[in-house]
Amino acid sequence: MKISLMRVWARLVLALSVAAVVNGFAAGQTPEKDYLSATEADKIRDAETPNERIKLFIEFADDRLKKFQYELEHPSQTNHTQMLNYLMNAYVGCVDDAADLMQEGVQKQQNVRAGVDLIATKTKEFLEILKRIQADGKEIEVYKENIEDAIEGTRDAMNDAEKAKKNVAPPPVRRKS
Repeated sequence: MKISLMRVWARLVLALSVAAVVNGFAAGQTPEKDYLSATEADKIRDAETPNERIKLFIEFADDRLKKFQYELEHPSQTNHTQMLNYLMNAYVGCVDDAADLMQEGVQKQQNVRAGVDLIATKTKEFLEILKRIQADGKEIEVYKENIEDAIEGTRDAMNDAEKAKKNVAPPPVRRKS
């Protein structure tokens, strides 16, 4: 009786240990962004500075927005609705990630001035494009919620960039000897 009880406890402890190790490995992995291709994810991972990562996310957002506009003008034969919604969601994800990196850089007092300026400039352009798409109303019922989210996310990123301009660490000053 004692031996079988000890075996049960040993198996239970072993099972819990294995579960903890597996859970630890899963938690240690960085989550893949479903809106980035493997090549894009590698570029983000390989970028050395926050400014480079911000620039990449803004480039990817710009790419998604251009693809969205192309898809509106030249509808694919299959999955047109899904493609429009996917591209708009991917755009928002890229802008949000760029804004998150910017805020993190400001909090850590990293030199993200170039990234802040890029976000401030590009989000204004993006906002104009999004408002134009919304005003044109072409197939708006298909992606209405997503474009509203995109406009809100872009506006938030633009406002955050304007605030960050005031809080970002100043560039280093060279002193004359």
